[in-house]
Amino acid sequence: MTRPSESPLSGEPAVIEVENLYFAYPGHLVLADINFTVRRGEFVSIIGPSGCGKSTLLTIMAGLLRPSRGSIRVNGRAVSGPREDWAMVFQHFALLPWRTAIDNVRMGMQYRRGRSKREQKQVANRYLTLVGLEGFEHHYPHQLSGGMRQRVGLARAFAAHAPILLMDEPFASIDAQHAELMREELRDLIARENRSIVFITHNLDEALFLSDRILVLSANPGTVVKDVQIDLPQPRGFEVADEAERLRYAQYRAGLWAELRVQIRRADS
Repeated sequence: MTRPSESPLSGEPAVIEVENLYFAYPGHLVLADINFTVRRGEFVSIIGPSGCGKSTLLTIMAGLLRPSRGSIRVNGRAVSGPREDWAMVFQHFALLPWRTAIDNVRMGMQYRRGRSKREQKQVANRYLTLVGLEGFEHHYPHQLSGGMRQRVGLARAFAAHAPILLMDEPFASIDAQHAELMREELRDLIARENRSIVFITHNLDEALFLSDRILVLSANPGTVVKDVQIDLPQPRGFEVADEAERLRYAQYRAGLWAELRVQIRRADS
């Protein structure tokens, strides 16, 4: 496969713009001078040491927390609260226990006008099938494994048809084998649909597997110290047959880990 000299997304408009963003609690600066953009259709992962403000940043982007200074714009409009053009996938599933899988998936659609109940169920069924849950539509969360509950959460986010997905360590609470399956499910969904995604993770290989770009945040206060475009075709990883692609993957990983190691040690000192 011929690799382009620049990202195929370089000509796409910026849908998210984060400018000079700061956030502080009394006596504690959490985020300092955060600046980055996310283009339409781009998958951007954010990694960094524990406590560097990754989840706080995502919460601010979602409009659930106000920055101390700076701004976030979506499609040119300032974020001042929750919006209809984003959906969020949480680390701890966030399913309603009294609703079945299909009704949990329908939730995102119920708050958006234009779809009948029948249409909502059709869309929910489609996404449950895409994440491998055909036949489990009428199961309640307590009847599903952790990996299956997270698949319901992923299906719910995609079924809402929001052009922006914010994902906060969505696979951190499930076992390693199911997390691997979920990464593949997410990669396949991305290939089908043009969404802009901001993805928080502690897992460097997870970020490399999925992302168009990876941002590394520093130790306290969190600021962007590395912004790397990942110029690799899918599929990715050490198991890819092409030796040159494996080498490039290893080079990306080594460079990112070198910076991440520095920030982890700073956070621990």
